[in-house]
Amino acid sequence: MSEAIHGSTTSPGTGHPPASARRSARPLTGVGRTVALVLYVWAAAAVVSGVSFLVPSAEWVAISAGVVLCLLFGGLLHLLHRGIWLVLLAAVPALFVLVGAVQYAPELALERYGVRDSVVVAADSAAGTGSKNHELTLRGSDGRELAEKLGYRGNGAPDVGERLDIVRDARGKVPMEQADQVDAAGRLEELIGGLVVWTLLVLMAGWRGHVARRRDLELYVGARS
Repeated sequence: MSEAIHGSTTSPGTGHPPASARRSARPLTGVGRTVALVLYVWAAAAVVSGVSFLVPSAEWVAISAGVVLCLLFGGLLHLLHRGIWLVLLAAVPALFVLVGAVQYAPELALERYGVRDSVVVAADSAAGTGSKNHELTLRGSDGRELAEKLGYRGNGAPDVGERLDIVRDARGKVPMEQADQVDAAGRLEELIGGLVVWTLLVLMAGWRGHVARRRDLELYVGARS
């Protein structure tokens, strides 16, 4: 009797991993997670584009929303793949998605409702200050100063006295831009291209994550047997 008791060292549940681990390694579970993340990718781009369309004069709102959604995508991609290198690869197309989603709607509006004008830079708010945030006062082809100013960030701002071709929204809803920088079709191509790359990365992450979970499940069963 004593030998029978001491000879039985197998614990209950040996070789049977937790139900959560078994569900996580199921093919249908992996497919569901992958599809959900693909839908998230396209929905996030639609949200940012929608915000940019609704508040085109406050570009920072769309940019902030886009950055948050991109960071959330990186976290979800990491959970799906259980690795960091795909997340790092996703950072490059993220720039195309963000720029395309933020700028497509305003530039499309300028192409549809824009009025072109040849102007001269009359003054620069950043002149002599060293600032990279420029507010350019413009004088139209009729010699009058425009009420709207042209914003410019970074180096290489147009000099005072320089002539520019600009596009103004006839409705006054979208900030003006330099004519040669308005390219709605190009922004859409950037957006779709970035989303396609993201989608491919999600599919890769879903497959590799499923394989990793199946391998871990088999190792668990083997170690507990």
